[in-house]
Amino acid sequence: MTNYHFYRPIDGHGLAHNPFNAIIAPRPIGWISTVDRDGVANLAPYSFFNAFNYVPPIIGFASIGAKDSLRNAREMGEFVWNLASYDLRSPMNESAAPVDAEIDEFARAELAKTASRCVTPPRVAASPVSFECKTSQIVQLQNADGDEVDSWLVMGEVVGVHIDKAMLENGVYQTARAKPIMRGGGPADYFVVEEASKFAMDRPE
Repeated sequence: MTNYHFYRPIDGHGLAHNPFNAIIAPRPIGWISTVDRDGVANLAPYSFFNAFNYVPPIIGFASIGAKDSLRNAREMGEFVWNLASYDLRSPMNESAAPVDAEIDEFARAELAKTASRCVTPPRVAASPVSFECKTSQIVQLQNADGDEVDSWLVMGEVVGVHIDKAMLENGVYQTARAKPIMRGGGPADYFVVEEASKFAMDRPE
């Protein structure tokens, strides 16, 4: 097996950059908006994000460290996922800046808010899709020995969905039309989903 680079994570990867994020990639972005007890809005992107159940729809993001989104989702019981599109790449990146909890990232990134219908946190007005969520579970992650690590998985049931009608064609959502951006590896790599990358493959019967 000399054609393979092997390493045990506990011993280090032995490469110029940790390949883990680059291998599990590209990953959808969890652009999460919340509010705190004082009504201050928070907006932050999370690259460990995905969907986990169909009925009811459940999505989740992982907070590496106890960040504001985790605290707000726990205390207020709500959050909103906003689709990060190619057109919104710059303000999405701006909202990733490590700022104090009292800073409204919407204002910092010059993003307009719009009201949600089922939850308190606002949505990103320019985002083509938003999911309003009620926090359903928060799980602190553990290693194989059962020791807790400084990461939390925040799960939420989707209770409201907003879709820009321009993203629909004959009642079918067109994934590539929104040009969602995805996180890759390295310190700054992203990818965009475009129509040219689509292929069809039916499930076997």
